[in-house]
Amino acid sequence: DIDSFDTDGFTVTQASYDDFNDASDTYVAWSWKANGGTTSSNSDGSITSTVQANVDAGFSIVTYTGTGANATVGHGLSKAPDFMVAKSRSATGNWYSYQGDGTKTMLLNSTAAQFSTGDKWNNTDTTATVFSLGTEANINGNGNNHIAYCFHSVEGYSKFGSYTGNGSTDGTFVYTGFRPAFLIYKKTSGTGNWGMLDNTRSTFNLTQAWVASNLSNAETNESARAVDFLSNGFKARGTNADLNTSGGTYIYMAFAENPFKYANAR
Repeated sequence: DIDSFDTDGFTVTQASYDDFNDASDTYVAWSWKANGGTTSSNSDGSITSTVQANVDAGFSIVTYTGTGANATVGHGLSKAPDFMVAKSRSATGNWYSYQGDGTKTMLLNSTAAQFSTGDKWNNTDTTATVFSLGTEANINGNGNNHIAYCFHSVEGYSKFGSYTGNGSTDGTFVYTGFRPAFLIYKKTSGTGNWGMLDNTRSTFNLTQAWVASNLSNAETNESARAVDFLSNGFKARGTNADLNTSGGTYIYMAFAENPFKYANAR
């Protein structure tokens, strides 16, 4: 387990734990600051939630108890979330994601393509105050505890969107308005891994030290999955179908290296 969340990071002391503290192994972690551990009750939705929100950063952590019936949940942000993942804390099951369309979902723990469903987000888009739930037990099981992580784009800091691949090493350029530090991408039009790249493991382009949220595999360095991090966005340089197949559609989540409007290429 993580021993503590601290003001400047987190502490791990448990020894010989393969997932995050085995001797001589290297690890990666990505962290978002919510609200310093301060939570508040939110009654914007039909279900009262407990929220820890960093409104300026467009990020909130939401816990709530499911009803098993169509419902809404307050997320504590000032804008409608562009991306969410939610899961039951009381039972095993999938991580369901929302990608800007309440009629569709994908699984953070699976390669499955985006699929249409009404029982996850009740065919309803998020609003500036709430997200909607259908009857899916793993995100709205009656009497069960659930958690959701909610994000929306913030100019100069984060960007959530989509792009179409071209199958070329001179890949599609995606404008974010900042130089990315961390990028997640996932094919929506077919099966594919949730690729995760950052500028700490790859300190110069090509950015290609690759892991996936849906896999237990060790990190690999693959030019076929590589991108360039540029001053105002990113460009696919690999042709792996997870990243850049011709005509394929993808979603992405990008976070800035320097959270201001202007940054320099590296």
